[in-house]
This record gives sequence, structure tokens and C-alpha cells, in this order.
Amino acid sequence: MNILSVESSCDETAVAIVRDGREVLTDCIASQVDLHRLYGGVVPEIASRKHIEAIYGLADQALLNTGLTRDDIDAVAVTYAPGLIGAVLVGVNFAKAAALAMDKPLIPVHHIRGHIAANYLAYPDLEPPFLCLVVSGGHTMIVNVLDYTKMEILGTSLDDAAGECFDKVARVLGMPYPGGAALDKMAQTGNEHTYSLPRSKPGENPYNMSFSGLKTAALNLIHHAEQVGEEINIPDLCAAFSAAVSDTLVPRVEQAIRETGCRKIAVAGGVAANSRIRRDILAAAEKLGASVYMPPLKLCGDNGAMIGAQAYYEYLAGNIADMSLNAYATKSILGEAL
Repeated sequence: MNILSVESSCDETAVAIVRDGREVLTDCIASQVDLHRLYGGVVPEIASRKHIEAIYGLADQALLNTGLTRDDIDAVAVTYAPGLIGAVLVGVNFAKAAALAMDKPLIPVHHIRGHIAANYLAYPDLEPPFLCLVVSGGHTMIVNVLDYTKMEILGTSLDDAAGECFDKVARVLGMPYPGGAALDKMAQTGNEHTYSLPRSKPGENPYNMSFSGLKTAALNLIHHAEQVGEEINIPDLCAAFSAAVSDTLVPRVEQAIRETGCRKIAVAGGVAANSRIRRDILAAAEKLGASVYMPPLKLCGDNGAMIGAQAYYEYLAGNIADMSLNAYATKSILGEAL
């Protein structure tokens, strides 16, 4: 089954063709990073306009790359939530038009489900059930993937997402957008013990977490140093901040492995590219005898292939949309609007 899949939830326009949920025939991406770097972050209105400019050409390029025709496409899939609403709307409207014009089924895909499905592309032998640590710019959660379309949220951030905190601290330190990647690179040469930063304590749900206090502590430290004329050791602060984020995430993953008995752990989302988190997850899994699944860096960020991978299983589960499909800025991975 050849699925033409569309992703436009933030600042990457992507159109891919994926076969049977596991084989990427092509994945065409138009990045807006250089443009938004001028403003230090994503400007939603500009992102939406750029999606409109790029999406039709990417679809044509996807067909050209594979040598397929429109008749060879069996379904059209699209990210319908969550994301920047204007950006998501561009993808949804394009996918609806394409599905209608080609008389093909329209498959709605939740963006975070797509990130989890990126692991199916990297590991063709991976099948549910497994645990997944989702760490992206807007979401941080531990998901129990019971089946391809049946999931349970064990815990989530009660406030800021880990990725948002990385980007905010990096921006205040004067690093270029996207800040998380720049901060990670700087942290690799730093001493994490130079600065003391807080870790959130478990609340009623031990899997839940908080990052707002950590972000505030780091920003206060930076601003105080500026006010009194102290020099910040940037590599050391980046290392300390990365360690604090990882120390918030990884123990909860370890607890989930122990309590569920599941010995397969996947990592998904843009922040899954963070070297400290990857290293600590690998160490924790080895200690507990669990297998680890981490997609390559090119599949950690937003891409169309991951949407096509999840779409195949949504289609098998009967999750087909009609022309009334709408876009949502926020929606639970379980399906309920927030």
C-alpha cells in the first residue's frame, strides 16, 4: 500500500511516500530553519505562508523521485493535530484536496503518533507492545504503546516540554535557532557539576514531571550573573542543564520498565536526538536488560515518512476521515481534544 503523507505542523514542510508502513520510498522536506533563525524562533504566520509555497512542489517531487503516478497512490495521510494551527491547516487542506482529486482514502494522523512510528521505519522488526519516551519541542510524555493505534499515557509534563526549555535557555545564552541542538553540542565539552540545578519531584503520579522550575532556575542564574558582572561558563551550564533534564526523564523510564515488565523502550521526537538523553537511556536499559530503539537523527525531527508509517496502521484500524476533517492546535495522543 503506497501512502502519500503530508506533515506541516511547525516549520518543516514534508511530503513522503511510504509503502506498507515500513518502507520509505521518498521523503521530501523543505526546511524553514534558516528563515526563522533570523527571528530566534518560529514565526507562525511566516511558517504558514512557506508551507503553502512548498507543499505542491514537494508532492510533485515525491512522485518524480519514485517514478510513481497518481494512480499508484493508494491513500493520502496528513498530520491533523497538534501544531501551529495555520501550519497544520495548510497540510490538512492540501491532503483533503489531493484525496478528493485522486479519489483516495484520507487518513488523519496525530503528530506524536507519527513520531513514535518513526521507530517502525528504523527498526522493521519492532512491534507493540513497547514503552516510548516522547520528547519533542511541545510534548514530553511516557507512552505505553499497547498496539499500533491503542496507547496509554503513563506520565507527562505538567507544564513546559523539555524541548521548549532547551530552546528557551539556549536563546537566552545567545545560541542560534534551533537552540536545543546548539545547546547539546556545547554541553558535550562542559562539566555538569559546576552548576546546581533542580530536578522535579514525583507528585501523585510518579511518572509525571515538571520542567518549568528547572527552566526558571537556569534563566535566573543567567540573569543574576549578567546583573552582577559574573561570567557564565556556557559549556558547563549547558552540561548541567542537559543532565538535569535527563535526570528528570530517565528515572521515570526506568520505573516504567520495572513496573510494566515491558523490556522494549523506544525514544521519539526531536529531543530524542539529544546526546545526553540517548546515552542515559542506553545505560538504563542495559542495567535493566531492556532493548532500546532510537531512530536515526534524520527521523527524530519532523518528517513526512513518520506520518506515512503511522497512517498505514490507522488505515488498518479503520481510522479514515471525510472532507469535514479539521486541524487542531491541541489534541491528546489518545484522540480527545484538549
